[in-house]
Amino acid sequence: MSASTLKASLRGLAIAAAVASPLAFAGEAKAVNVGLELSLLIDVSGSVDATEYNLQKQGYVQAFQSAAVQNAILSSVGGSIAVNFIQWSGANQQVQSVGYTLINSVASSNAFAAAINGISRASNGNTAPGNAIQFATTLINNNIYDAPRQVFDVSGDGAANEGINTAAARNAALAAGVDTINGLVILGDPGVQGFYQSSIVGGGGFLQVANSFNDFASAIQQKLVREITQVPEPASLALFGIGVAALGLVRRRRSARTVSAQA
Repeated sequence: MSASTLKASLRGLAIAAAVASPLAFAGEAKAVNVGLELSLLIDVSGSVDATEYNLQKQGYVQAFQSAAVQNAILSSVGGSIAVNFIQWSGANQQVQSVGYTLINSVASSNAFAAAINGISRASNGNTAPGNAIQFATTLINNNIYDAPRQVFDVSGDGAANEGINTAAARNAALAAGVDTINGLVILGDPGVQGFYQSSIVGGGGFLQVANSFNDFASAIQQKLVREITQVPEPASLALFGIGVAALGLVRRRRSARTVSAQA
């Protein structure tokens, strides 16, 4: 069993134990247990024109309104996810347009889709995915949710041309507790697929390809279903006691990692 798989399994066991014995950690800070913490990082740099931006945004709206994504959430471990929506472009241009939201029903999924539909474009600058990943890491490690899996979903149409090193930011996010970083690349620029594969995808993640912005809606729906329905490898019962003890340390570990990453 790999280290990342073991970590995910321990988190899952810890959360299951907490649900079974809610008083066991009464002294810890309150947190909402979900099956997945998912951060959506959307490229709104200058290479994305107004029409393409709208196709991208509406792709997410349609995905969270779709039966496929809603069924994936409700049938997943815990029947719930916490998800946010980040728009990013240049080194200092990242905005959490929709904060972490609990989705555990058709109604809450539709409400999240409506929230995305209501946002405006945040920026139109250069392309700095490394800074976006760094920004998302701070947010996911300081939200009110705990989950057996933390996943970043980075979509875009170009390689970095500004900001911190993307691969270094990816590696720092994984070291800070993010389990998996997946990519959705929109083809067009030469080399963009290779860049996403080598510098963004990490932690055993995968790369989804959209041939154009017109294909984005179907690509993101497929990607979300795949991300949501993936479950950690079951751990043996011998690890149960370790998993229970680990739950109380999860949020303190996240805070410590965040401080360390920013130092």
